[in-house]
Amino acid sequence: MKQQICILGSTGSIGTQALDVIRQHNDLYEVYCLTANNRVDQLAAQAHEFKPAAVVIANEAHYGRLKELLSDEPDIKVYAGAAALEQIVEAQPVDMVLAAMVGYAGLAPTIRAIKARKKICLANKETLVVAGELITRLAMEYHAPILPVDSEHSAIFQCLVGEDMNEVEKLLLTCSGGPFRNFTAEQLAHVTAADALRHPTWDMGAKITIDSATLMNKGFEVMEAKWLFGIPADKIQVLIHPQSVVHSAVQYADGAVKAQLGVPDMRLPIQYAFSFPQRLHLDGPRLDLFSRPLEFFEPDMRKFKCLALAYEALNKGGNMACILNASNEVVNAAFREDRCSFLAMADIIERTMQRATFIEAPDYEAYVATDAEARRIAAEML
Repeated sequence: MKQQICILGSTGSIGTQALDVIRQHNDLYEVYCLTANNRVDQLAAQAHEFKPAAVVIANEAHYGRLKELLSDEPDIKVYAGAAALEQIVEAQPVDMVLAAMVGYAGLAPTIRAIKARKKICLANKETLVVAGELITRLAMEYHAPILPVDSEHSAIFQCLVGEDMNEVEKLLLTCSGGPFRNFTAEQLAHVTAADALRHPTWDMGAKITIDSATLMNKGFEVMEAKWLFGIPADKIQVLIHPQSVVHSAVQYADGAVKAQLGVPDMRLPIQYAFSFPQRLHLDGPRLDLFSRPLEFFEPDMRKFKCLALAYEALNKGGNMACILNASNEVVNAAFREDRCSFLAMADIIERTMQRATFIEAPDYEAYVATDAEARRIAAEML
């Protein structure tokens, strides 16, 4: 029997690469559902190729257009809206859900998938950033496995396999440093969104590429690592590694360090999440260790304040990471639209963290309220 996969965010960078993995292994995997937010033409093209049982367009304004584009596919059910997005993950035939939506929007459908006891292949880091404690508790309660798709967390996961209960001394989370690694603070004051979107090694969506330039993305990954692997923040070290060859590493109690290396290709961690514990053949370039040296540097958290703010939010606990994420989504979008400078993003996030209501033990409703409040506060400061 082929594994039935529901892809949340099939038109994004992770979603499209996941479909390439499925193309290579169509004897093992089958698409049950594809979803997108606004890219209706691309979603329809994917549906024509993969013939899923259902498609969902989150923006209901595009429902008519999607129905029209798929009028020649009577066997494909077409749905629209946030509620449909949450309900489709619960469908009985679904074996695994690839959570590849960007941002806070991925939280609710991921919770529904966990409660439906689906295998979660998690690429949406904001789910654990915003509500890590809730998500990990629900995953244990409903016995829903969560496998990381982020390249760094997949690397850590691969380094932990076979180590059983051996004591972990430190997680070494690598980071390319983004396009502005060697910029001065004065230079950073004048960079544009177009500059930030030219990432030196990875091909990602616009929002994540900006987060990588500010190092907020790495801050999110520190949070994600804490919840995925049960390691406190003071045992998670970020290393700037411009070559993006060492995807991350684990240091054990005896001083040994295990690292996972590879070319910067997201299809590998996607496929590993799908196939674990098996390793399947993957077409693509192979790593050439003779081609370049491997370098490692400490991050400058004064110049890239977003990383420091992420550690601060993680140490504070409660709903502070939710405040951090919501305000970051607001300023990230504003920077891409030339309504906010590069350095102002961290300043607005910091002030939002100071002003928003802190809740020490939030439930789901509190996270929803916090997200709305933090977005309002950040927007007012733009």
